[in-house]
Amino acid sequence: MTTAILAEDEPLLRDELRQLLEQLWPQLQIVAEAEDGLEALHALEAQRPQVLFLDIQMPGLSGLDVARAASGRCHVVFVTAYERYAVAAFEQGAVDYLLKPFSPARLASAVARLQERLNSMPAQLDGLLRTLAEGAPKRSYLRWINAAQGRDVRLVTTEEICYFRSCSKYTELVTAEGATLIRKTIRELLDELDPDVFWPIHRGVVVNANAIAAVHRKLNGQLEVRLKARPETLPVSEACAWRFRQM
Repeated sequence: MTTAILAEDEPLLRDELRQLLEQLWPQLQIVAEAEDGLEALHALEAQRPQVLFLDIQMPGLSGLDVARAASGRCHVVFVTAYERYAVAAFEQGAVDYLLKPFSPARLASAVARLQERLNSMPAQLDGLLRTLAEGAPKRSYLRWINAAQGRDVRLVTTEEICYFRSCSKYTELVTAEGATLIRKTIRELLDELDPDVFWPIHRGVVVNANAIAAVHRKLNGQLEVRLKARPETLPVSEACAWRFRQM
């Protein structure tokens, strides 16, 4: 039995993809579905699938970041509405791609390719992902956040932030001076923050890369982040360890 994850933020398209796969590949077991990048990342860690159907553009955390975590670990089929992404993915060694809306014939071709490659090592996607990132349109990112402190509202610049941590319905914003709660969720923040600076490192934890002093490997192999201006350490989940592969 081959296992797979479907990561697609549009429910109708995700349902359609699941139904087509059930017809074309009855032996395929879909072990998880994700509607945003964070869910996909956690499902990748928990389920360790053989195949990942991955939408390139998703909320919460981009599909490209999820693909970095999946590189060399499972076979990836990119799902995209933009043909320029698809052509780049196909030509640079990704297993395959699907254009929205899905064509049963095109999906059947992708399934056949997957079945041929299951006994081989999954592709390393680093070169492809660099190409896709370079071709992505530039956008502006959040520069400050309004944080309530008693009767006052403090404007916290993103440079001041050490990390964010999910806290029930709120998010804890932590700076060198202390912590405060804001109403934005981690998922909302990741849509607005610069992904080259703010990195998810564990479930519900996003760290400012500029605030990291060191990354330590414990005796059990787990990584933990040490901060320049805070005494606490932050654990790094296996799904997010790809950021520190050079260690």
